[in-house]
Amino acid sequence: MKTTTNSPLAERMRPQSLTEIVGQEDILGKGKLLESMLGSGTLPSLILWGPPGTGKTTLARILARSTSAHFVYFSAVLSGVKEVRKIVEQAEKQREIENRGTIFFIDEIHRFNKGQQDAFLPHVENGLFTLIGATTENPSFQIIAPLLSRCKVLVLSPLSKANLGTILQRALDNPKQGLGRTDLFFDNNSLELLTTLADGDARKGLNTLEIAATIVLHRKKNDTAASNGISPDDILEAAQQTALRYDRDGDEHFNLISALHKSLRDSDPDGSLYWLYRMLESGEDPLYICRRLIRFASEDIGLSDPQALIHTISCRDAYHTLGLPEGKLAIAQAVAYLASAPKSNSIYRAESDVCKCIRQTGSLGVPLHLRNAPTRLMKELNYGKEYKYAHDADNALVAQDHLPDEIKEKQFYFPTTRGYEALIKDRLEKWKIILKKRKQNAE
Repeated sequence: MKTTTNSPLAERMRPQSLTEIVGQEDILGKGKLLESMLGSGTLPSLILWGPPGTGKTTLARILARSTSAHFVYFSAVLSGVKEVRKIVEQAEKQREIENRGTIFFIDEIHRFNKGQQDAFLPHVENGLFTLIGATTENPSFQIIAPLLSRCKVLVLSPLSKANLGTILQRALDNPKQGLGRTDLFFDNNSLELLTTLADGDARKGLNTLEIAATIVLHRKKNDTAASNGISPDDILEAAQQTALRYDRDGDEHFNLISALHKSLRDSDPDGSLYWLYRMLESGEDPLYICRRLIRFASEDIGLSDPQALIHTISCRDAYHTLGLPEGKLAIAQAVAYLASAPKSNSIYRAESDVCKCIRQTGSLGVPLHLRNAPTRLMKELNYGKEYKYAHDADNALVAQDHLPDEIKEKQFYFPTTRGYEALIKDRLEKWKIILKKRKQNAE
């Protein structure tokens, strides 16, 4: 794509060779995968996976130039399978007439559904074109397995603040493609602030810089004595409301909720609150977080603190009543409570063991003494016979089996010695001793 003086700064500053790319050392460094690929003169089909503004499109264009292949840019947002057929026809002509390969670059390839992705398979297999797909979503979930198995996945990381600083300073100083002819400079801590607001995204940083430069130049037009410095206030005005990197249905969504869950489990209220507000400030549905907290209360706390489940349900109700922004505080309170509560997964493990036992043993019959007998026939069949009513016994304890004969010695619930569950453990052990003595006395 040819750039002009009217093109956005981010487009004008797009690197034209691998040596101009800043960052991504894991795949672009000396002796790394891409160097060996280009050295061999062949390029396999690739999936470039990374957040916005990390250089996926730039890298694809540079790779195409390095192989002298015909490059076709395709946006999955704007086009469909109908356009793909035209590209296939062009690729066939390129191969037959010019003996030239085609690199078919699909931006946001995850936007294609499973059936649409199937359309690429035969052409990738027979080598008609080399596919390079760019995606911000986890390829494991968004790319069909047959296509993914024929592609090499390259992971692009968010750019570091140092990388962004280099890119942004280069854009400000460059007199041809950049802003060098304006004689502007970063004032005070402006560059540091800009790299923070860019949040690993070079395009976002360059767009913000371009707007900030326009603000300063407009001010100078009205006041020739005004400074050429881009101040932190200029950066903030340009950035306005910067959105954090997040996708409510994608990989970052699951990464953050996993971080919250594990911080809670590890009893770290500071980490838990940080990940909670990362999600809330990024636009996550607070009710989704409430549901996960309710689940956590049973899965990782259970009876070590029975109030945890009550607290999280109250948190959800409080959010329903208050809404945003006041309701956030109720969720934060619940998160701090869960993080500081004693932990136990005994109920979670019991659930797993019970279900496993049921799958292995099938539909075992209910012991006769536990069955209800509302009719004469049922009584004649000994339903409910010899059932012992707990309230008529000392301590409301009776010695009778409650599991089918085949598994009557099985134990599923093993309480821990943490929190309230320690009292439960002690109580159950004392009951066992009482029942054992009664059994011995009876014998």
